[in-house]
Amino acid sequence: MIRSMTGFGQGTVNGERFSVTVDLRSVNNRNLDIHWRAPAELASLEMALKKRIQARLSRGRVDVNVSFSQTGTIEYELNRALIRGYLDALRTMRDEFGLVGEPDLPTVARLPNVLQPKAAQGLAEEVVLGIEEALSVALNRLVAMREVEGEELQRELLLRLSRIESQLAVIEANEAGVVDAYREKLRKRVGELLDKAMLDETRLSQEVAYLAERSDITEEIARLRSHLTQLRELLLNETEIGKKLDFLLQETNREANTVLSKSAELAICDAAIAIKTEVEKLREQSLNVE
Repeated sequence: MIRSMTGFGQGTVNGERFSVTVDLRSVNNRNLDIHWRAPAELASLEMALKKRIQARLSRGRVDVNVSFSQTGTIEYELNRALIRGYLDALRTMRDEFGLVGEPDLPTVARLPNVLQPKAAQGLAEEVVLGIEEALSVALNRLVAMREVEGEELQRELLLRLSRIESQLAVIEANEAGVVDAYREKLRKRVGELLDKAMLDETRLSQEVAYLAERSDITEEIARLRSHLTQLRELLLNETEIGKKLDFLLQETNREANTVLSKSAELAICDAAIAIKTEVEKLREQSLNVE
């Protein structure tokens, strides 16, 4: 089952003294690109948690947002150097401009960053386990949504693949009579130019053989059939197919171009154009396949 690169997952864990919520959002991207956003106190967990994501996903831009709060009492400490700097600056302001008064506690306490949460010695084990659990829940939900989206993509891709196969059948059906058609067209044109004089059948056969060789699309048909077989197997039997799918669609488009350039048969040209149109739509949709 293929997977889309679009999805969302959320996991929340509430402990005795903490609460954590992990949000994961993913969109299409050629490679796996993880963007991390979390409180500074969780920085030590970033690499380990990213590796968990990398183990489950192979492509897509993934935005990770971790909300974390502690529900117990938080101890604060004084930023003494900053407070001294503030006080010195306030006194200088008073003396230089002839002001009256002394800095008081409410004034100093309102100044930015004079009080800071006391640095923790490390995250408690229950906090680490809780964050890992929240990430696992979010990942499971994200993958599940990507799989649901992938089912819809698979149906659409297989439908367009069937349309290409039907157009290839048209090409195969008309390819057999191309040489005879060339012979009759050439005979008619030469006869008109020579005012219906006697034709050299040997020379005519040589010219027909030359044109037939230049316009032979047998190999292109065989390669198209092979690409379509591989595409169907890929869509039905593998999960992470995005890059393989893109390559096979490029090759399919290349063969359709060659058929179009070689053949002057209207039915074949129309079918080749229809194949190119479906391939382009497939390539647009494949951009969101993991």
